[in-house]
Amino acid sequence: MDVIRDTTSARERTAELVALRASVEAGDAAGTERQRAKGKLTARERIELLLDPGSFQEVEQLRRHRATGFGLETKKPYTDGVVTGWGTVEGRTVFVYAHDFRIFGGALGEAHATKIHKIMDMAIAAGAPLVSLNDGAGARIQEGVSALAGYGGIFQRNTKASGVIPQISVMLGPCAGGAAYSPALTDFVFMVRETSQMFITGPDVVKAVTGEEITQNGLGGADVHAETSGVCHFAYDDEETCIAEVRYLLSLLPQNNRETPPVETSDDPPSRRCEALLDLVPADGNRPYDMRRVIEELVDDGQFIEVHERWAANVICALARLDGQVVGIVANQPMSMAGVLDIHASEKAARFVQWCDAFNIALITLLDVPGFLPGVDQEHGGIIRHGAKLLYAYCNATVPRIQLILRKAYGGAYIVMDSRSVGTDLSFAWPTNEIAVMGAEGAANVIFRKRIAEADDADAMRASMVKEYKAELMHPYYAAERGLVDDVIDPAETRGVLSRALHMLRAKHAELPVRKHGNPPQ
Repeated sequence: MDVIRDTTSARERTAELVALRASVEAGDAAGTERQRAKGKLTARERIELLLDPGSFQEVEQLRRHRATGFGLETKKPYTDGVVTGWGTVEGRTVFVYAHDFRIFGGALGEAHATKIHKIMDMAIAAGAPLVSLNDGAGARIQEGVSALAGYGGIFQRNTKASGVIPQISVMLGPCAGGAAYSPALTDFVFMVRETSQMFITGPDVVKAVTGEEITQNGLGGADVHAETSGVCHFAYDDEETCIAEVRYLLSLLPQNNRETPPVETSDDPPSRRCEALLDLVPADGNRPYDMRRVIEELVDDGQFIEVHERWAANVICALARLDGQVVGIVANQPMSMAGVLDIHASEKAARFVQWCDAFNIALITLLDVPGFLPGVDQEHGGIIRHGAKLLYAYCNATVPRIQLILRKAYGGAYIVMDSRSVGTDLSFAWPTNEIAVMGAEGAANVIFRKRIAEADDADAMRASMVKEYKAELMHPYYAAERGLVDDVIDPAETRGVLSRALHMLRAKHAELPVRKHGNPPQ
């Protein structure tokens, strides 16, 4: 409906406006069918799933591009291929923009970018989360450098908003080239299997340059980024489930860095005893168990959302509620690589700790760690600087911090995982804890090397020395006797102990030295 008739009545003009809006919102029928054929929803359908019913207020619906050349002057659709605005999720304001693949393939031009810039500026000014629903073909080639400059403006605003408002990117279609950097700058990336892909250079370019043949999903699909690259935090089979999980995540987040997360009352008593914990965690430090089951026992109603579930699985990062208060949980996972810390696990946990600190989310760290992963690949890959990222994140965090040692806590990994020496507010331990420089067997081999070598029965002497070392330095109360653990607690009382500690720490106030910013390890 491109031509506005010459009318004199306000009612007639209002009717024209209503008809125009209806036409814009309906969009191109053929384009909609193409979306359906790909198993994808339209931009407006996605927004309807994300926001509370009837809450969406669109901004610049009637915006059109002003570009000319390459046929653009004859094709000027309203919205210019992106729907922007705000609404609510569970009654709280959320800003959103959604690429409309039916218009220019969702490609970004100058007007398109300006709309996104505006909604990002509004989100920052209002102090409310920003969700991007991505389904676009990258820069609009016909607009040249103007499109590239548009991306630059988005990246700048992503960076400005970092640590100020929550930013969530939902990948619902292709995202190639420089466009992929905006999601990488945000807090969380959601992807849908089969229909969403992210890569800097596509399969055709890869083949031309390296000779490697690979599909789009094989190169940058949801499973690749969820398991291998770590670019994707959450991956789902369909758009409906994906967007529902975005809503759930938003329910756990504060509006901005000046607020605390919403507190919800729970029917799960904060002092509930967790008798199952006495059997879940074997006393034998060499036997694995699933740390997720421990977390289920501790948190309200057993519910939590795990971040990066399939990448660096040897450490768990999760959001949950404890006594109604949102907490970030960092935990070693003995089911994967014995819960050892390596390069990827250190990076994963460091960024999560940093993010929780930015948004006033208390941290609970569950330890069962045998140390850092040894090996040439790890050392040459920079385990020192990557491990230091996690150390830096904890040392820099000012939110309430509680450490719980379930079983093993050896060497530098014990220090890095929020020990008393790096500033945790409270440290608790179970009677099964073993805090030491290294395992008893390794320590005995070093300390008593000569005695073992000279013994008539080396194995018997080694066993005796291991027993002596454990009795002297690795008994459950050694750290408590030296003030490095605040209390050794009954595992069944853990939920109550943590709940009371969090309640006490809610008013914690800590300040860092005045500085422009730190210089964390890279």
